[in-house]
Amino acid sequence: MDRWKQRAVGYFLFVGVALVLTAMGYQWGMRVYEGRPRTLLDSFQFAVEMFTTTGFGGDSPWTSPEMQAFIAVTDLLGMAVLVGALPVLVGPLLERALSTAAPQKLTTDVTDHVVICSYTTRAEELIEELDSNAVPYVIVEPDRGRADELYEDGHRVIRADPESTEGLEAARLRSARALFADVSDQVDASIVLAAKELAGDLPVVSVVEDANREKYHRLAGADHVLSPRQLLGESLAQKVTTALRSQVDEAVEISEYLQLAEVSIRHGSDLAGTTLADSRIRERSGVNVIGAWFRGEFDASPSPDATLMAGTVLIVSGRSTQLERLVEMTHSSVREFQVGKTVVVGHGTVGRTVTSELDDVGIPYTVVDWVDEEGVDVVGDATETETLTAAGIEEAQTVVLALPDDTTTEFATLVVRDLAPDTEIITRVEENANVSKTYRAGADYVLSLATVTGRMSASYLLENRDVLSLNQQVEVTRTPAPKIVGQTIQDADIRKQTDCTVIAIKRNDDVITDIGPETKITDDDELVIVGTDDGIREFERLFT
Repeated sequence: MDRWKQRAVGYFLFVGVALVLTAMGYQWGMRVYEGRPRTLLDSFQFAVEMFTTTGFGGDSPWTSPEMQAFIAVTDLLGMAVLVGALPVLVGPLLERALSTAAPQKLTTDVTDHVVICSYTTRAEELIEELDSNAVPYVIVEPDRGRADELYEDGHRVIRADPESTEGLEAARLRSARALFADVSDQVDASIVLAAKELAGDLPVVSVVEDANREKYHRLAGADHVLSPRQLLGESLAQKVTTALRSQVDEAVEISEYLQLAEVSIRHGSDLAGTTLADSRIRERSGVNVIGAWFRGEFDASPSPDATLMAGTVLIVSGRSTQLERLVEMTHSSVREFQVGKTVVVGHGTVGRTVTSELDDVGIPYTVVDWVDEEGVDVVGDATETETLTAAGIEEAQTVVLALPDDTTTEFATLVVRDLAPDTEIITRVEENANVSKTYRAGADYVLSLATVTGRMSASYLLENRDVLSLNQQVEVTRTPAPKIVGQTIQDADIRKQTDCTVIAIKRNDDVITDIGPETKITDDDELVIVGTDDGIREFERLFT
């Protein structure tokens, strides 16, 4: 509305000047050309009637050509002034009157809520987690337009400055359960300081882009500092190292005798092109296939006739030795890893984490980035064939795309897949909405920063939520299910309703891994379930 006020002032100044000039011109023309002198007040009255189109017939008709031309021009000017009032004055006022503005403080007695500062794609994932667990929240958004849009979309939001104690007080911070800050490293530190000044004992979770700045957030008072980019980089690096050896570094330990892992079917593997039944994975390795990703689409119960193409990601459970046998089966039978044939594209936080992890296990690599800095081997645009060719992309076994922009990542994936059809492409994206597009572009494995951040934050903010897998495509969670106590797994029909699979039950100090249709859920049981993020949220909505 500040811009509207400026336009309104300018409009009225223009109208005022136009009225005075028209009145003076009319007075002079009537005296010189018509021989009928008029006072300045009479002339001003004419100008007002002209501009408002209420009529000015008292002095008509005009006989001189000069006055007739003057009247024609002022007619057009009056119409232009009247029409100009619509977009300048009337339109914004009507829009403001009809739109719903976000409040500047909470108007309801919300308690035990999470204060989110402010709205981002990563916060969106957290909000979905909170909704599925019936945990209230309020978004503190300083931008008026974004706050109004969120409010109209049904979010609980206030327009306030999250860096000020007044803004956090308006969000009823003292009665909240926690605060989540994810704007930027510097702004988040300021938010933490304001929150601790207002409610010193309140748990505060902040997110850092640069892991080296974690200590400053802790000095500001943050209770938990999340570094999702570093975790994302570590996960992508583990996908590379799995290609070289049988050990599965990113396996989730369910019990002493049961682990869960994502295992990719690699280009050149004997399994590529076979059906799940023909692969005889269960007989040859001993693992249980409990789900699979087919080009970005999750199947919680893959058919025996499902074809295992290169890039298919199997969700399997078993002992560590069984998982290692499966990894050996998925390796290429014709392409062995060669020195210098891993290419890391992007040298930001995620890319540097990947290369650091590869250094730790002695894996050589080539780094591509558009900035010429220490650690970069090839400088250039990652979407240009010349740059990728110079990095040896056509001979690479694995390419890690650690680019900060999803659109660039999608295009780079298309270029890499065209240049190197048999190379495994591992990518990161910012937003979940772009995961499926990146798979369609040709990626073999895609992990979203928003997913990692949402899981990390949920693990700290939700009391009954024990997230076991933070950095995989599927989520593994241990949670109670009070709504189905007394029912068997078959009676609850969990997989059909949620696409989730129960792989274990924690009962007292024991972990039961022999789960069948007749397994009965008892009081105080904690179910270990596997599924997509949406599936886990549906499970929590229906059964917790």
